[in-house]
Amino acid sequence: MDKKKVLFVCVHNSARSQMAEAFLKQMAGDRFEVESAGLEPGKLNSIVVEVMKELGIDISQNKTKSVFDFYKQGKQYDYVVTVCDESQAEKCPVFPGTAVTKRMHWSFDDPSSFRGTSNEKLEKTREVRDNIKQQIEQWFKNSLIG
Repeated sequence: MDKKKVLFVCVHNSARSQMAEAFLKQMAGDRFEVESAGLEPGKLNSIVVEVMKELGIDISQNKTKSVFDFYKQGKQYDYVVTVCDESQAEKCPVFPGTAVTKRMHWSFDDPSSFRGTSNEKLEKTREVRDNIKQQIEQWFKNSLIG
């Protein structure tokens, strides 16, 4: 069975797309080839690394990657999922691909925009993490049915 190729995209590839990639790899790495990338790759968000470790997923060694590098390499995907929040939708990159690529948009708040105490940022980031996990689980379940 050929693995379906999935690309998660956000602006910096520092938080949301990294979490989505990690969750889908954990749940269904045997069925999907999963990558993530950003329009302007930044630095991996340390709070995201921390909240993922709480669930036993270590992304601390992940690198941020450029969607343009993947494009230049000629990579193609069955699914391209943008995970930017609605307020950043105009900055959220679109990965150019073939007509058969299924594009989806899942809106999640950007942990790098959270303000407040360390504990408040942690709590908000946990909410985003849990929402991403739930979205991945739902999508995966539906992809098995469909």
